[in-house]
Amino acid sequence: MADNKIILGIDPGTQIMGFGVIELKSGKPYYVTMGSKDFRKIADHYERIGEIFHFVEQLISQYKPTDLAIEAPFYGKNVQSMLKLGRAQGAAIACALSKGLPVAEYAPRKIKQSITGKGAASKEQVAMIIKNILKIEDKAEHLDATDAISVALCHYYQINDPIPKQI
Repeated sequence: MADNKIILGIDPGTQIMGFGVIELKSGKPYYVTMGSKDFRKIADHYERIGEIFHFVEQLISQYKPTDLAIEAPFYGKNVQSMLKLGRAQGAAIACALSKGLPVAEYAPRKIKQSITGKGAASKEQVAMIIKNILKIEDKAEHLDATDAISVALCHYYQINDPIPKQI
């Protein structure tokens, strides 16, 4: 059983990026914080990517995570949006790797399955269950924050379950 870990979960986005932190104590996950960062005021896409890198760097410096868990981009119809999302994810991953953190990536369906038991659960269902599991009283400004904490909790479940699950 993995212990003495701090997991930083990221829901990447070029407009709004969610983050969530959990700490493992005696083999159990405990809520530390969650939030979101709005990058919409930055007009230049490349400048946004740089800001994403620096923001993740600040999170790593502040919370000292031992692992980074990140949501994989889902497949969409707009190719340009997918490319931008992939760049945001890449900036967060590059930052974590530059700090020596192991990175785990989870598909949205896998995250929802691990939290709710249903791979097709809504963001609102995931948020409600996450708040119940981790006894979170904070109200998230964006669902991106609860999505990010669910990525961190999904990672906890994966590192504590020796039987791999197929989704």
